[in-house]
Amino acid sequence: MSEETRSQPLFGLVLVVMAMSIIGLIDNFVVHIAAEVGLWQFHAIRSLALCGIIWVLARGFGWRLRPVSWGAVAARSFFFSTSMVLYFGSLGAMSVAQAGAGLFSSPIFVLLISALILGTGIGIWRILAVAIGFAGVLLILKPWSDSVSVMAVLPVLAGIFYALNGIATRRWCEAESTGTLLMGLFGGLGVWGVLGTIWFTLNPFSVEVAGDFAFFTRGWVPISGPIWGWIAVQIVGSLMAVAMLTRGYQVTEVSFVTVFEYSFLIFAGFWGIVLFGVVPDGMALLGIVLIITSGTIIALRSR
Repeated sequence: MSEETRSQPLFGLVLVVMAMSIIGLIDNFVVHIAAEVGLWQFHAIRSLALCGIIWVLARGFGWRLRPVSWGAVAARSFFFSTSMVLYFGSLGAMSVAQAGAGLFSSPIFVLLISALILGTGIGIWRILAVAIGFAGVLLILKPWSDSVSVMAVLPVLAGIFYALNGIATRRWCEAESTGTLLMGLFGGLGVWGVLGTIWFTLNPFSVEVAGDFAFFTRGWVPISGPIWGWIAVQIVGSLMAVAMLTRGYQVTEVSFVTVFEYSFLIFAGFWGIVLFGVVPDGMALLGIVLIITSGTIIALRSR
């Protein structure tokens, strides 16, 4: 990408913060969807709609959707869609701010994978950032607590797959168009949605057995009018946010933009308090701050 294209850092900052504010808001409404519909059915419906919209836009604007490398796009789509399935799955049992903190631990895992598997050297500052980030994750998960749920692990697993997605995007998908990657992302989520819906429809869990996993284990169910409205909010909001985020990355340096993605945690927490009165406890808030600090150090030292 040319230097001319990357010459609007303020514009890029505004776009990314706006995208994070939208996602931080609409993801709080997943709790309404989770009360009635299953995770898999939600992803199947939303992804089908988004893939259709992307296809129509591609036809209208002449975007290329065919991958340069089918294998690279398939791998990247698997990593990204898996991270989103795990992240959204956790929203049925915890706040968006807590789930988002686990997802945004991904820079920690990018460093660890790069150092331990890919042999990339990292300095003392980024090693310190990893330690700070892990401390933050522990404060949020509270593995020493008797009340800790298995669901609390899902956002961290989402962070691992999100990290793999970032590595795959940079190493394998530089030649791919934005339309191709978006279609792969939502197409992958759609595949997960269809497979999960079929499996849990044919192998239903009782409410008593499902417990905290009700959103995760629910098969196909009839959808009421209000839930269709919340799904529509997710479709429109997701498309707007992804478009803004993509453009934000196009007009400024990646390391600069990445820092402002953490505004998602602020917006998610703010809307959680305003809409539902959900306030993370002091330990979780400290954990979120440590994860933001860790990611910021990593982003700045990666310049």
